[in-house]
Amino acid sequence: MASTKGEIEVVPVKSADRVLTLIELLTEHRDGLTFTQLQELTGWPRSSLYGLLRTMADRHHLEFDPHSQGYRIGVRIWEAGQAFNWSIKISELAIPYLREARERLNETVQLAVLDGIENIYVAKVEASHPLKLDSFVGARLPAYATGIGKVLLAGLDESELDARLKGVKLTKYTDTTILSMGRLRQLLRDVRTQGFAVDNEELTLGVCCWAVPVRDVTGSVIAAVSTSIPSARVSEEIEETALEVLTETAGKISSQLGYKPQAVASDEHG
Repeated sequence: MASTKGEIEVVPVKSADRVLTLIELLTEHRDGLTFTQLQELTGWPRSSLYGLLRTMADRHHLEFDPHSQGYRIGVRIWEAGQAFNWSIKISELAIPYLREARERLNETVQLAVLDGIENIYVAKVEASHPLKLDSFVGARLPAYATGIGKVLLAGLDESELDARLKGVKLTKYTDTTILSMGRLRQLLRDVRTQGFAVDNEELTLGVCCWAVPVRDVTGSVIAAVSTSIPSARVSEEIEETALEVLTETAGKISSQLGYKPQAVASDEHG
């Protein structure tokens, strides 16, 4: 029904109303809802619902999980209004573990999620050293040029990776920036195998980074943890310690999210 405000008639816009309804439903169901569940809850025509979901997912206001076939709130909503509840939850959950890692390493430790082909930092704990990474929560960086971003890209299945990299031009930031799509894909395969990624001054001269994945209850990579260390302080011993601490840290966060490595491995092997 139309309403009035002064002499201006305000008419509800059906498509906008439906978008807001979807956001509200998925805010209430933080683990996500399938297309069928959303159709049952809304009663909308299947074609209309599919069009809305596809548009919102393409714009990253919703995220689609190929494992559960469910939709959930996306990173754009969090970034615009700090209403990305899942990201807030994981960042709040992760902070104590990031602080613990910082105490052990005395280096900057951060948590990031993926949006398109950019990683967005959602939590960060600073080192006490005067020489440290100049970044901040909410910052966006090209995933292919960071350790944390490569972990996140490696967590995508091949079809999703193809879609995100299609038409992308790799920009040079330093002499070690990856500029070949073929080399990038090979590195991502290596990351999947070895379980970590490295940034060897690929984005910023004088800064190296090590990163490992954070997984949810399905085993999907939903975030990553990294430490950034000025190259002047890097040594083989520091690298080994950093990977050990990061792996433990990511494991604790993943466990809090319901990830059980043995159970997932058992399921995968029938």
